[in-house]
Amino acid sequence: MDKYALGIKRRKPRFIGDDVWKFEITLRYHEYYFNNRDKSFVHKLLLCWYKYRHYCIGRRLGFDIPINVFDGGLRINHTGLIVVNSNARIGKYCDVHQGVNIGMQGKSEDDCPIIGDNVWIGPGAKLFGKIKIGSNCQIGANAVVNRSFEDIGITIAGIPARKVSDHANPYRREYLL
Repeated sequence: MDKYALGIKRRKPRFIGDDVWKFEITLRYHEYYFNNRDKSFVHKLLLCWYKYRHYCIGRRLGFDIPINVFDGGLRINHTGLIVVNSNARIGKYCDVHQGVNIGMQGKSEDDCPIIGDNVWIGPGAKLFGKIKIGSNCQIGANAVVNRSFEDIGITIAGIPARKVSDHANPYRREYLL
């Protein structure tokens, strides 16, 4: 699913390049070995390996994306600082640009965003607090979102964020499928 979201048709990543794809592959393997707790030595060894590799690739690319946050179809457009809280929940086919921060506002663990499917998050956007973003939304560049927008197919922009458009982009993936 992540490969499809990135628009890649090759079977394997290139030896040099494809760093974002390699990060996403490692992220999914880390999730797999973490969620399927096996008692065997090989399983524990692979969990340690993918945890280490996830950390190293993420650090090199500027990503701080924990496991079990993004659903399938994650699209990271390019390298750059991306910070996501481990308690946030983000749906399928999320498109994330550089400089995005998704985090909590208070000290409670449930003060994190819940984001729907097919959401486009523009460069530099900040989403924080106990908020909900509806599916098929677009969040503009440098928007600061600190309240919920549960409508489907809207565009959000500004500081603080507000709804600027009611219609979804007709060129988005959900219309092409």
